[in-house]
Amino acid sequence: MKQKISIYTLTSELHDEKAVGAATKVFLESLGLAYELKGADYSDYGSSGLHIIYVRTGGTESIFLRLLPQLQKKSSRPFYLLTSGKSNSLAASMEILSYLRQHQLKGEIIHGSQPYITRRITLLAKIEEAYQQLDGIRLGIIGKPSDWLISSYADKQEVKARLGIHLVSIPMLELLQTVGSGTTEDIYQALKTIADNHQLKGFTLRCFDLLTAVRNTGCLALARLNAEGLVAGCEGDVPAMLSMMMVRALFGISGFQANPSAIDPETGEILLAHCTIPLDMVESYELDTHFESGIGVGVRGFMKEGPVTIFKVSGDLQRHFIAEGTLVRNQQKPDLCRTQQAIQLADKSQASYFLTDPIGNHHIVLPGHHKELLEGLF
Repeated sequence: MKQKISIYTLTSELHDEKAVGAATKVFLESLGLAYELKGADYSDYGSSGLHIIYVRTGGTESIFLRLLPQLQKKSSRPFYLLTSGKSNSLAASMEILSYLRQHQLKGEIIHGSQPYITRRITLLAKIEEAYQQLDGIRLGIIGKPSDWLISSYADKQEVKARLGIHLVSIPMLELLQTVGSGTTEDIYQALKTIADNHQLKGFTLRCFDLLTAVRNTGCLALARLNAEGLVAGCEGDVPAMLSMMMVRALFGISGFQANPSAIDPETGEILLAHCTIPLDMVESYELDTHFESGIGVGVRGFMKEGPVTIFKVSGDLQRHFIAEGTLVRNQQKPDLCRTQQAIQLADKSQASYFLTDPIGNHHIVLPGHHKELLEGLF
């Protein structure tokens, strides 16, 4: 999907519109971006895509101030101020941004070389598209978080305010009444039915309850549903589900929810493992029993070795962790959850985070290096 970029203008009345218009055309075309120039008409500001305010000249601070109440009603996203630096436009942008900061409003000046501006706008457009995909979606919490996840809570109000996501609590009983005899296919179909009935784009499941209720696991069902584009998390871990959903919105790919099983703080190598992995993330897979219980079905997936990113956001969205690294081997040790990945962190010093200040135990692994875009979300 091509990102939509709308550019609005701020221009002092002291400047000749014809001359400024000609310079605008040259500058914007030099960026090599597909955009829609809205000019001074802000009527649809914030309606969709990335909205940029091109500060074309100095003397525009008071014009922006008059517009601000109207713009705030239309969008809660940061103000992106583009400037070529000509006609005192950078100075005006700095004054505007300083005012925004004084009033606890977010903003950024986009200024620099042509390649830098192009890269920055392209990245911001992807981020805005992701936020729009998240806005208004529903994510389910089927059963409560597992009893051992004592820190993996979520602030529903904060999640709704910052991401536009509605977190929907669904009783575990609703699933148990739908799974029938409890085969892996029954579990898969029951979860699809719940997702459809509640209009969910994803969910996290208190999956260990299935072990006692139907003597089976949800591991294979979750692996299949993720591969089909429905975010499906384990153990009722809401922050992990939110992290997976953000990955899906930003990159259109699945994420592997796993917990660190071993860490070498000296080398920066981490072993992460879990009994399920999205089937669209692996080159091949095998079925085994679920590790902790020895019953049901666990998934041993083999992901292509190469660059990966580890990501996690906290349930109140106040903290996040992002680390790039390399998947150096897939392991098959019998005394761990079935899918096992040894990852070498690019910055070995980041291994200390897991031992001193972690965001819960589960973290999300995704293929490729994506730190810049993920950081942009925050």
